[in-house]
Amino acid sequence: MIYLTRFSLPGEGSELSFLKNSRENKRTCYTSRYPFGVFFGREAPALELEPVTILCGGNGSGKTTILNLIGEKLGLRRGTVFNRSSFFGEYLEWCRVETAPAFQGAKEHSRVITSDDVFDYLLDLRCINENIENRRRELLEEYADARYAKFQMRSMEDVDRLRQVVDAQRRTGSRYVRDRVMNDVVEKSNGESAFAFFTKEIQEDGLYLLDEPENSLSPRLQEELRAFLEDSARFYRCQFVISTHSPFLLAMRGAKIYDLDSVPIQPRPWTELEHIRAYWQFFQDHREELED
Repeated sequence: MIYLTRFSLPGEGSELSFLKNSRENKRTCYTSRYPFGVFFGREAPALELEPVTILCGGNGSGKTTILNLIGEKLGLRRGTVFNRSSFFGEYLEWCRVETAPAFQGAKEHSRVITSDDVFDYLLDLRCINENIENRRRELLEEYADARYAKFQMRSMEDVDRLRQVVDAQRRTGSRYVRDRVMNDVVEKSNGESAFAFFTKEIQEDGLYLLDEPENSLSPRLQEELRAFLEDSARFYRCQFVISTHSPFLLAMRGAKIYDLDSVPIQPRPWTELEHIRAYWQFFQDHREELED
């Protein structure tokens, strides 16, 4: 499914014209003019989007910038804020998006997902688990006190304490705690929890902008994420625009990859990307060690 069909950055001529005539620019240092200048000298074309479109390039190539611009232009939900200069709004006005009619129905499910969103989720899980662990310790102390208490019922006011003592004597400590504490958050590694975050947040019929989703994921989980995204695009009417360096994600079936390091920026097979060739050469150089 394709909801976003085309995205255009302002041409270099338009950028230079704006900067030349902007009164604010004359009073502002160069570093605060972001995102003006990010794509100077690279002849950025209009991006034609597919069900899976990947933006690949080195640090500072503008991958995240494009995702943020698309997200803001379409008014997509996002969890974490991003850095934007006083020029961001002006630059955004020069950008152009084209959407399919189906986008209006899909907008509710669509969102921007960044590494910060994943990290915040992991921190929340850690906090929940720490609270549960504190409660476990309290219940174990309560269990030990009740199980070995020398208790004698003296009045009806002691009924609750009697039940507690009897319950403790009939159960193991782990069973006593498990029956009282809230359902534990399943203890997973950061990578497993990060993968679970994507499977929870990505629903049917949505446009998703994913900024380096491979962060925190092992190679095995990156492969699982690739399969999940492929299935979501193929069977569940999702569209993805992804910023990534991951060879596992770059190898997604049918993905259209824009090489932001090339001049001009253009689609390129994943096997021809510079950093993929660097990986290949590295493994070639260590081939004998790997084959031992």
